[in-house]
Amino acid sequence: MKIKPYDINININVIVNIAKEAGDKILQIYNNGSFDYQLKIDNSPLTEADIAAHNLITQRLKAITPEIPILSEESSSIPWQERKQWKYYWLVDPLDGTKEFVKKNGEFTVNIALIHQNDPIIGVVHAPVLNETWVGEQGRPAIKIEQGNTIVIKTKPYKQGRVYQVVGSRSHAGDSLNKFLLELGECQLISMGSSIKLCLVAEGKAHIYPRLGLTSEWDTAAAHAVVNSAGGEVVEFETKMPLKYNTKDSLLNPFFIVRDKSSIPL
Repeated sequence: MKIKPYDINININVIVNIAKEAGDKILQIYNNGSFDYQLKIDNSPLTEADIAAHNLITQRLKAITPEIPILSEESSSIPWQERKQWKYYWLVDPLDGTKEFVKKNGEFTVNIALIHQNDPIIGVVHAPVLNETWVGEQGRPAIKIEQGNTIVIKTKPYKQGRVYQVVGSRSHAGDSLNKFLLELGECQLISMGSSIKLCLVAEGKAHIYPRLGLTSEWDTAAAHAVVNSAGGEVVEFETKMPLKYNTKDSLLNPFFIVRDKSSIPL
């Protein structure tokens, strides 16, 4: 379908199918009972499932959009001098939440986003174990596909005097989050792994997701598109300006907040 006013045609259903196919590859390894992994430079784990999903996604995307470059967590060494020339590019995390994968708690996802001039305009987040998929496309409502059923999802505004429902990282909670929660007031914390945290805000199961720790751009882009389509926003923690992609040499995100656009500003 055409994404107006942009000059590119993408069938969102094809991207959903690619994410699900990658999820099936991951599940084959996940359900084997044992798997090997190694630690990358940042001490995050890398498994054979990461590589298998990366290979499948990049092959499929190159087949349908050979003219669009691909930036994936597992092939992230493309120089800034080259990247900054891109008008469009695919931003992929083939297995987001590898720590959750290793722990075997099911809270990991396949993330595929299309970026146009620093903004995510398409995003598909697929959770293979949960068999749930969140989809965001600029100009269209966000949807969730669950057990074959498709529903429109929306963010939930926070209203004064109610209990804040806050989603936080299962593997990366820390003192900064605890301080934020104390300042927020009465709240309920929902712990979750991977980009599912952003999707919980998108579907109204949480009011806010404060990320006060390091993430990379491929961790957030797909779910960011879902949040945008659901009526929410992802803003930098300090400036409250919209989170942008591919604007600098580093691929690390600043701290950020995910929330409904109409909620009371923090």
